Amino acid sequence: MTQPARVLGPVPSPASARAVMERLAAQLGRAVQGKPEEVRRVVTCVVAGGHLLLEDMPGVGKTTLAEALARACALSFSRIQFTADLLPADILGAQVFHAQTATFSFRPGPLFRQLVLADELNRAPPRTQSALLEGMAQGQVSLDGETHPLPSPFTVVATQNPVDFSGTYPLPDSQLDRFLVRLSLGHPSPDVEARLLTTRGAASPLPSVEAVTGPEELASLRDFVQDVKLDAAVAEYVVRLARATREHGDLERGASTRAVLALGSAARAQALWEGRDFVTPGDVRAMLVPCWAHRVLLRSAVQGVSARDEAAHLVEEIARKVAAPR
Repeated sequence: MTQPARVLGPVPSPASARAVMERLAAQLGRAVQGKPEEVRRVVTCVVAGGHLLLEDMPGVGKTTLAEALARACALSFSRIQFTADLLPADILGAQVFHAQTATFSFRPGPLFRQLVLADELNRAPPRTQSALLEGMAQGQVSLDGETHPLPSPFTVVATQNPVDFSGTYPLPDSQLDRFLVRLSLGHPSPDVEARLLTTRGAASPLPSVEAVTGPEELASLRDFVQDVKLDAAVAEYVVRLARATREHGDLERGASTRAVLALGSAARAQALWEGRDFVTPGDVRAMLVPCWAHRVLLRSAVQGVSARDEAAHLVEEIARKVAAPR
């Protein structure tokens, strides 16, 4: 599916890391046009080593974006279409009996790829949704007393339809908490939509996406992200933001410790867009809503406003009230 990528070796500096990220964003922009900010968030999530949840109505480019990401990074790819009758074994794999040798061997399922598209994740029942948890959290699968490591780097890009669509199951809180970033693409602008109609029609944009990095370079870039400095004052700012969510009267549950750590990773990756090797409060603010809006639990949804939008509004409100360090 993908062309072999030219591996450039370890990422030596914030400037070269930024160059890799910009190349990735440019390729994703070929597949999903008119969404530069959303594309940057996708690249930030992947570089930070996180999993991505795309929540939106059908037909706005979620699946195309996931496939384009696999192509641009030259990652092995599988697409799992989640349905009501999908079983955990259909995802993870199973032990297969060989009659000639009277032995069992493990046959890996489609989860054993470097980038897995979990399409319409919320159409499967909770038991099947939960089959992803260990892989997303630990990069491994445990079956019948044996542990099977997943390929590295490993990323899940999941899509889900709005929860009020028929035939959908809400994702468990533990599942939502494993996604570093949640995004909605939305419709393109009228100008972009008209251009797509006249220039592309029904043709797929994926053949235009080229591999601009590879698994080794992506793994090196993820290691480099962890070395980006996060000052004690910025860390204390993130903790104050988390405490504010936990004490907010409209939130049943605020940001967890895992959410705090996730925001730190996302802010480190965000800093690389500016060619910096240190995190600023602006990096934290930039990734706050994508990282936390799906991790907090509302006491009640406001009439006429989706829970997702209301959670984002409350997180933004908290960010305005909590003073950032200079």
